[in-house]
Amino acid sequence: MRISTIDILVSVIVPVYNAERYISETIESILNQSLSNIEIILVNDGSIDSSLIICEQYLQKDSRIKLVNQNNSGVSIARNNGLKIANGEYVFFMDSDDTIDSNFLNSSYNVAKKQNFDIVVVGEYCCQRLPNVFALPTWGQFLRHDFLKKHSDIRFPENIQPCEDGLFSHQLLALTKNIGENPHGIYNYRHHEDQNHKISNNNVEKVLAQIPSWFEILGNFYKNYNLFESQALHLALFIEHEPFQLRYLSMSLNENQKAHLHELIKEFMQKKVLPFLKDEDKKKLSNYFLFFIDSKGYSEFDKYYQGLKLKYKIKLFLIKFMPISKIRKKVRKELRLSIYR
Repeated sequence: MRISTIDILVSVIVPVYNAERYISETIESILNQSLSNIEIILVNDGSIDSSLIICEQYLQKDSRIKLVNQNNSGVSIARNNGLKIANGEYVFFMDSDDTIDSNFLNSSYNVAKKQNFDIVVVGEYCCQRLPNVFALPTWGQFLRHDFLKKHSDIRFPENIQPCEDGLFSHQLLALTKNIGENPHGIYNYRHHEDQNHKISNNNVEKVLAQIPSWFEILGNFYKNYNLFESQALHLALFIEHEPFQLRYLSMSLNENQKAHLHELIKEFMQKKVLPFLKDEDKKKLSNYFLFFIDSKGYSEFDKYYQGLKLKYKIKLFLIKFMPISKIRKKVRKELRLSIYR
């Protein structure tokens, strides 16, 4: 099937690195979409397994497929290079080990065209974050190509992983209110031990070394677009989620690493965010995050947070004795919201 470049509705960009076990299934799920006016851009990022051979075989089978070869440079450069040759009206970035439901692109495109949305938030999980969506995974964003061209300075940050997709989407979300939602788009996310973000998160020192670059990217973006005041909450929610919840709370850090990250987050918040954050917006942040940025040191916060967790465990234990399961479930949810808000 050959499609004129002016008739391509969606460009699907897939970075590929050592994905021989999954890439055929990924490509097949794209080829089997109910929306046929698409192009598939495979970007081989220096794979050393048989991924390139598999991609070349598919290149011969379907004229909608394009193949880009590059030296191993990382997922951000691969996605950006794919975007450079994209012709679609809309763009979707997909990982090489996942699949999409057959109506994923069609349903997302139909939603997008209703109001020419700049961004369509896709999937029930991501749509639950609305209206205060501060970042999206790569697979949760369906993007208008002209919007990306207008903001050609916003691309996946090079040599950053994890959080490359969070930084990319966070900036785009700050630049538009023209956002739609498609909770019916089904993306099949594959969990396995070789996933890049799992490998990255296991390397604590590498992640911590990148976080100052995250803050530099954010600081430059908000300064260049003069957004510190108008988008203070958007930025605060991102800092709370990415470096605080996903890194400080979720990674195994030693005392020196905790002290370092606590200081980084606290300094950025106090200099770049809190001066512009309205009192009513502070209420949308968790109490324990506010305590974190107000605490003198990491040990003060850790003591406070351990107390919160102990309180939660005790109350959770007592809930077990409630006789009705439906009520237990509701009370558990309310308990978590009341303690971890």
